[in-house]
Amino acid sequence: MDRASGLSVRLKLTASYAGFLLLVGALLLAVVWVFLLRYVPETPAGQPSAGPYDPPLLGGPGRGDLLRAFAPRVAEVLVFLLIFGLLGGWLLAGRMLAPLARITDATRRATAGSLSHRIRLPGHRDEFRELADAFDTMLERLEFHVAEEQRFAANASHELRTPLAITRTLLDVARRDPTRDRDQLVERLHTVNQRAIDLTEALLLLSRGDRADLDREPVDLSLLAEESAETLLPLAEQRRITLDVTGAAAPTRGSTELLARMVANLVQNAVVHNLAAGGTVTVRTAVNGDSVVLQVENTGQPLPAELVPTLTEPFRRATDRVRTDEHAGVGLGLAIVRSIVRAHHGTLTLTARPAGGLLVTVRLPGTQ
Repeated sequence: MDRASGLSVRLKLTASYAGFLLLVGALLLAVVWVFLLRYVPETPAGQPSAGPYDPPLLGGPGRGDLLRAFAPRVAEVLVFLLIFGLLGGWLLAGRMLAPLARITDATRRATAGSLSHRIRLPGHRDEFRELADAFDTMLERLEFHVAEEQRFAANASHELRTPLAITRTLLDVARRDPTRDRDQLVERLHTVNQRAIDLTEALLLLSRGDRADLDREPVDLSLLAEESAETLLPLAEQRRITLDVTGAAAPTRGSTELLARMVANLVQNAVVHNLAAGGTVTVRTAVNGDSVVLQVENTGQPLPAELVPTLTEPFRRATDRVRTDEHAGVGLGLAIVRSIVRAHHGTLTLTARPAGGLLVTVRLPGTQ
């Protein structure tokens, strides 16, 4: 927004310093008049007054003599204080505002797109130091989020391009070979299209889960765990996996839709990334102090320790195998869970089990 230019802060501070110094000098001189000169008697009538540089007459100088001698010195002192205040104020204001200039320079760089620059203001902690540290923290978080969004956009573009490329290939094959089985072509196109739809919906849910302005209502995680287990029980039975839900009520506040999706994603991932047969998935809920805890534990292949922290990143999977059933994933399950947990001011912890598999712990604020 364009605004009319005005006086700089440095000039305003200089004028303030000079004005304050001038005022203090005037007050001191006024004190001299009030408490000293007014007690000096007037020069007697008919007696000549001594000049400012003449020796005092018999009986001493009168008030008029002192005023004539005092007034020029007052003017000189006030002029000196004004000049001294302007020069000193200008230097002091420049020194005091130097940190603000560094912060302004960092702001301009950030506006131009350079988020890697840091102020790192030296010296003891004061208001400017706190402002600079807060600005550095903001730049660090902005740089992290921008890098994360760029990486996410690149991964999302790659993932969305894959089904579209497969669709184009299938259509090219069908066009070159009119005798090809159309039913098989339609079925494959439907599968690829459904994957693209699932991926798009997951991306939309992930962006929604990052928002903290959610409609919050009472939610019981134990009920959501039971509903998810009931819904995914056919998939678990198909894979010959035992699905067990235990624990007490775990009341919290949040979005029922998002928390239900969080629990469903955790249970589905635990079922899908399990042993081929004979594995188990255990879902537990509990209340721990002022928070509620949801744990989803599954058997499976051993996971490298360096892989576990990356599982919550978008499009990262614990295995590279392709799933062709109706529950095929898009690599966003745990990323969505992390986003929903963060929006509900909770914590998400992933721990590799020594015998293989994964233990996921979600901790959310409980109801007071």
